[in-house]
Amino acid sequence: MRDYRLLIFDWDGTLVDSIARIVESMRVAADVCGLPWRDDVAIKGIIGLGLPEAIATLYPDLDDVRLIDGFRRSYGDHYNALESQPSSLFEGVAEALEDFRAQGYRLAVATGKSRRGLDHVLAGRGWLEYFDVTRCADETASKPDPLMLREILVHCGVVAEQALMVGDSPFDLRMAHRAGMDSVAVGYGAQPLAELLKESPKLAIERFEELRHWLSGDRSRQSLEVELYV
Repeated sequence: MRDYRLLIFDWDGTLVDSIARIVESMRVAADVCGLPWRDDVAIKGIIGLGLPEAIATLYPDLDDVRLIDGFRRSYGDHYNALESQPSSLFEGVAEALEDFRAQGYRLAVATGKSRRGLDHVLAGRGWLEYFDVTRCADETASKPDPLMLREILVHCGVVAEQALMVGDSPFDLRMAHRAGMDSVAVGYGAQPLAELLKESPKLAIERFEELRHWLSGDRSRQSLEVELYV
């Protein structure tokens, strides 16, 4: 196994259980803008993209700039209102992140959220200074473009071979591949592992604690799925 020094995490569906709120907010925005709902599968399929790219994927014929701007505002306003009570961290995340910090790993977030959205949810957890660096889709290129990962690498002074990207969408894993770094597929988020395995991740997990055990070299507590796909 490589000597990883930097762990980069997607946010929604990887660290926090926020998928249902994203689906609800997309539908509220559609109602406000008089657009048809998209089903759960379609909405989960765009999670990880920046919001403009997500809207364009869900509504490819939508070209009214005012309507698109209204959709973005409605989505963001509703989601941030829901986050007045922060989405729950997935089981094992808080403990693992603290353990990673204690072991000296650099920690980063690479997300499709806007800077406004990420700062809002980080503030709600008291985590504005928790990560070494965070990058958002509206301040760089959207996933799966590797630009945000390259910017994180430069900030941390780490090469791609020393970094690991952890995410629950194909966009996360493709982004990592294009940046030349290993990735971990998370099967409890927006997409099932069967879909994520098509992107050839280094590791596939169904519980966050499996990443902790794998990095520590403890293979005895990993699931069969993890052992199969390392």
